[in-house]
Amino acid sequence: MSQALTFAVPKGRILDEALPVMARAGVVPEAGFHDKDNRALSFACENADMRIIRVRAFDVATFVAHGAAQAGIVGSDVVEEFDYPELYAPVDLDIGHCRLSVAEPRDSGLEPLGKISHLRIATKYPSLTRRYFERQGIQAECVKLNGAMELAPSLGLSQRIVDLVSTGRTLAENGLVETTVLMPVSARLIVNRAAMKTDPRVAALVEAFRGQG
Repeated sequence: MSQALTFAVPKGRILDEALPVMARAGVVPEAGFHDKDNRALSFACENADMRIIRVRAFDVATFVAHGAAQAGIVGSDVVEEFDYPELYAPVDLDIGHCRLSVAEPRDSGLEPLGKISHLRIATKYPSLTRRYFERQGIQAECVKLNGAMELAPSLGLSQRIVDLVSTGRTLAENGLVETTVLMPVSARLIVNRAAMKTDPRVAALVEAFRGQG
């Protein structure tokens, strides 16, 4: 039999919501996957024809795009940021809802976005951010940060940030207000396009996830 399929899942907030969806589609990790002290990154599945790897969300897209994993789950923010032609995102899983937004210091006195031609912005999403502001006729100089985005304006690194927002509580606690939504975000099933065409198991997996709607 051909090699087991590799299914990539993200560490963090989406995973808890994804596990029941995965189970309904027949993707059930071994018991050790749920052990908080287990530092392994690769796990067997109840379905012997599949294994699960647990990696950072941004890396899920890279593993699948390059064919190291055939399928996975990741937020639409990551899909848009990388814009890999090798990725296909056929199913919106209707979980992991949040939004990618611009935020700035409360009472900042900054010129509204509609009145500026250039801005400096801190974000984990430089490609997506630049593309968005280009469409608005604004040149965005992006400072790439992987975390602690909310500190950037107060420390003079940028005037605004682009980050994921769920409740808005973290922004408020750091003296920031959400001003513009770039895109709504939800988790997607992603697959490698070549694998989808050549391996019927990948197409069957897509149908299993799609059948939950």
